[in-house]
Amino acid sequence: MTFPATFENDVEVGETIPPMTAHAVSVSLPTWRANVGYEEGEEWVISKMKTGYPRFFIHKAIERLANAIVEKYGHDGERAMLFPSHSIAQRCLDYFNTQAPPEDRQQARILDLVPSAAKERSEELEIISPRISAFIFPAVSFKIAKAFWQHSGDGISSRRAEHCHGLFEKGALVDASTIDGMRRLCKGPRRYQRQTSIDLDTPIDVRNDGNDTQDPNDFVEQRFGRNLDLSLTTNAKLAVRRRIAGSLTADVELPEALALSKDEENTRQVAGFSEDDVYLYPCGMSSIFNAHRNLMATKGPLQSIVFGFPYIDTLKIVQKFGPGSHFYGFGSSEELDDLEKRLEGGERFLALFTEFPSNPLLRSPDIERIRDLADKYDFYVVIDETIGNFMNVNVLPYADIVVSSLTKVFSGDSNVMGGSLVLNPRAKSYKQLKQTWNSDYVDNHWAEDSIFLERNSRDFVSRIERINANAEAICDVLRAHPRVKQTNYPKYSPTRQYYDKCRTVRGGYGGLLSATFYSKEEAITFFDNLDTVKGPSLGTNFTLSSPYVILAHYGELDWCASWGVEADLVRFSVGLEDTNKLVDTFRRALEAIERLA
Repeated sequence: MTFPATFENDVEVGETIPPMTAHAVSVSLPTWRANVGYEEGEEWVISKMKTGYPRFFIHKAIERLANAIVEKYGHDGERAMLFPSHSIAQRCLDYFNTQAPPEDRQQARILDLVPSAAKERSEELEIISPRISAFIFPAVSFKIAKAFWQHSGDGISSRRAEHCHGLFEKGALVDASTIDGMRRLCKGPRRYQRQTSIDLDTPIDVRNDGNDTQDPNDFVEQRFGRNLDLSLTTNAKLAVRRRIAGSLTADVELPEALALSKDEENTRQVAGFSEDDVYLYPCGMSSIFNAHRNLMATKGPLQSIVFGFPYIDTLKIVQKFGPGSHFYGFGSSEELDDLEKRLEGGERFLALFTEFPSNPLLRSPDIERIRDLADKYDFYVVIDETIGNFMNVNVLPYADIVVSSLTKVFSGDSNVMGGSLVLNPRAKSYKQLKQTWNSDYVDNHWAEDSIFLERNSRDFVSRIERINANAEAICDVLRAHPRVKQTNYPKYSPTRQYYDKCRTVRGGYGGLLSATFYSKEEAITFFDNLDTVKGPSLGTNFTLSSPYVILAHYGELDWCASWGVEADLVRFSVGLEDTNKLVDTFRRALEAIERLA
């Protein structure tokens, strides 16, 4: 069906979402046909793509820097993947060497690019970290290198690429091996600077007269180009970590936020928990990848369990970067019964990874029973709270580790990536895991990204309440229509009892829901007539719709169906629009189905 030109949210295929946003994390795929065309690699879609979801689509700023590095340091027929540190590039090389043919492995190598002036290697420079490690390899093996880049989430951000490209063109970012007597740059601060090391009275807010739309090019030109103020960067990271810890819920400017005394009771409700147990990562998948990596380093390379139908890369990580996994795709009580029998029979596992609730079926696992099994049979529990978010659900008491994508509703503005990982200080595993993270963790969240993330997340609490209410209203509209076969939402899920057990006092049921229809034609008609922005990602401040299974699992639709996930499912991430307007929008799309008859 043709996309009507009269739609208020008509965004051209391939345009960034939000439009004309240089570092947008979504892209417009406004019709069902456009989504299929993207997956099929059709030229009319691919040629128009200004961006894409950052772990699946290499941002053009990153591609430009990678091409410039290969042009200067590489050879014909080579490409480069860019990472923020040598150790991450080495992991990519190690993975590449397990997958690529011998002749390609022989050519693969790492190039470290660092600031040229040795005198500038200061604490400030270490925190801002304007350096790049390029993994250079034969282009014919691009898919292998890209698989690591996508699954790990540890590639550089587009803002880091822009900044470092400017340094590279000026000759201020050079091959580390060419600097005489240069010490190997340390990995960066082992831990975040404490609040007392920063002058909190400095006027360091980045907003201009209350206007949230700041041009990143406004940063002052300093000795390394568009540099960033150390106190601004460090304080922004601290404020973000306090928000994730639940000890900062006020919507205030940055200096005032850090001067506030901590809330007497944080939303996590775990004794002894604070921002010192919160770790920032470049994106949510990076936090999952590094959780799995560090758990294996702590306990050994055992198989893991993935419980419930997960976001695609979570399963790929445990399958590809260790001894494998056991997959329970329904996340049911019967599957927990099976797991318990396996454990009673002597099988042992590293960890159980699960989402609360799951994406896209919005089912909630029985994490209380999972916690009991983990304590009895000694495996870790890693819970992804991205969909529920900690304002709605409190899952930390049942987890050893909680991970989340800050790219989503925590940010809301769809213009910055981020991830978090928190350790439960009351878990039996805490001491061991804390030691592992203290020795291994490096903060690779790019400074400018942290500044945007802090600014975006200030009104996180109030946005959640509005989004919850809007999502419930949309859910009611879908559930009432006879041509909607099934609406998936935690409030009406057969697993609601498990969700409610973790729901906070003021918590709702989140902003994500999905629906299926009685025919593919109905699903396509509904989607093409739905006047919302359409593209990948979720948690945006505006409603964002997607034929999620087509977009995320196009090459494995039969596999999805075997786990009860239909190919024609449509997913909705509900935003902050006027509730009545949203309801009318969905009703009009449903009326288009009625006209099919």
